[in-house]
Amino acid sequence: MSVELTVGTRVLLRRVRAEDEGRFLELVEASSELHRPWVALPRSAAEFAAYLARFDQVGAVGMVVCLREGGDMAGMVNINEIVRGSYQRGVLGYAAFLPHAGRGYMSEGVALAVRYAFDRLGLHRVEADIQPGNAASVRLVERLGFRREGFSPAYIKIDGMWRDHERWALTNEV
Repeated sequence: MSVELTVGTRVLLRRVRAEDEGRFLELVEASSELHRPWVALPRSAAEFAAYLARFDQVGAVGMVVCLREGGDMAGMVNINEIVRGSYQRGVLGYAAFLPHAGRGYMSEGVALAVRYAFDRLGLHRVEADIQPGNAASVRLVERLGFRREGFSPAYIKIDGMWRDHERWALTNEV
């Protein structure tokens, strides 16, 4: 059974799996300064197991962005808090991994995740909550056509602190 969800020009998107644990944790450790204070990712085997357990393919989907050449993980993308019924929406979470950050892989990977959300999951709306000051993340969603919809103080608890977030969204107008 193929785990690929969708393939782009330079990257492919596939489900994160238990076999990814070692390399995933290694990349998270190498990228810790890049991620701080924007995102807190699993840093131990127990945290990785809990992370995987969240992805039931109904309320949340966990994916990794992999280079087509060589297969290394360039980052991760999640579609969380999937709500059906009249909402048909999900919330994106994503992070690049060093040494692959800053090369456009995540722009392509997040775009693939958005297409997957719209075309395969049937969602109408994809949201991204971004901390003010995370210029790289803002540039990424702007490139993909997201619009800024608002500001929420003390919105998400990351690394033990309640952090402000801008709310960005993209809708499928098909």
